[in-house]
Amino acid sequence: MKEKRKHKIHWSLISLLLAALTLWAVFSQSKDLNPIDLLRMLEHADRRWLLASVAAMMGFIIFEGEALLCLLRHLNYPRSHRSGFLYSAADVYFSAITPSASGGQPASALFMIREGVSGAVVTVVLLWNLVMYTLAILTVGAGILLFFPEVFMAYPLPGRLLILIGFLVLALLALLFWGLLKRSSLLYNIGARCILLLHRLRLMRHPEHYREKLSYYVEEYRTSAEIAAGHRKMLFMTYFWDLLQRISQISVTVLMHMALSGDPRLSGKLWATQAYAAIGSNCVPIPGGMGVADYLMLEGFKNLFPPDYTVQLALLSRSMSFYLCISISGLTVLAGYLFSNKKRK
Repeated sequence: MKEKRKHKIHWSLISLLLAALTLWAVFSQSKDLNPIDLLRMLEHADRRWLLASVAAMMGFIIFEGEALLCLLRHLNYPRSHRSGFLYSAADVYFSAITPSASGGQPASALFMIREGVSGAVVTVVLLWNLVMYTLAILTVGAGILLFFPEVFMAYPLPGRLLILIGFLVLALLALLFWGLLKRSSLLYNIGARCILLLHRLRLMRHPEHYREKLSYYVEEYRTSAEIAAGHRKMLFMTYFWDLLQRISQISVTVLMHMALSGDPRLSGKLWATQAYAAIGSNCVPIPGGMGVADYLMLEGFKNLFPPDYTVQLALLSRSMSFYLCISISGLTVLAGYLFSNKKRK
């Protein structure tokens, strides 16, 4: 447990360092811009559009929670909307402070298991949600390539390469998750090899006992995966909620632009630019895509706005959609953890 805590602390510190370097890099794009100017801009912003951007940011957490609840409900584990928000917040927070979002699903799984959901069912739920989440962002990507190809072509060559790599990574991940759901033997083989490795390293005794438990777990997993696959309406609804999640997050930038009295005629291209940045940020295993997402936002915004406004919009929208979002998620996780501990005692 101590090693895991140290590992999480290390990645939290790395995430803070990346955030600081990213903010410094963005601020350096405009010598006349400082935090006080940003606060003044928010003071004079249209409150209605500003509240709409906050609502869109919250939608990123809420809609994923609804997707998870939809899957759980059809696998005979109905849970409250409050629980769904907690599961989603755990995913959002730990995905943002760990490489390749590796801590998001385990953290979400921990809260589900604490509330009595079977471990095999949790695995099925998270994998199906990952498939639908990935398909949702690929749908967004296909849509903007179809309707806004000129936005993609306006990026410099490095930006276009990052976006294309992001597309490829997402497609490969979707195939991997789909394979794990359709062929439970893959999951068993992975687990069996891990058990064998731990036994050879003398970190595990009686490997046959753990292989037997793994076999029982995988069989329960296979049954749950088949039940879920038979509910097409449920899978469509999961995809629908995940699509709303992606749309709400990307829309934060457009709503912030409107709050700053920006030109509404550029909203479509701005939305596509933010979507390209979200897709491209998946190309490297960096917490929250920090650095890559900011680079793609700045390069894309430069094609639409003057330099100073580009930096202002990038900072404000990123602060809302990412930094404020993970802050709320972190507080939710802390409150959920303390409450569940108190309840268990």
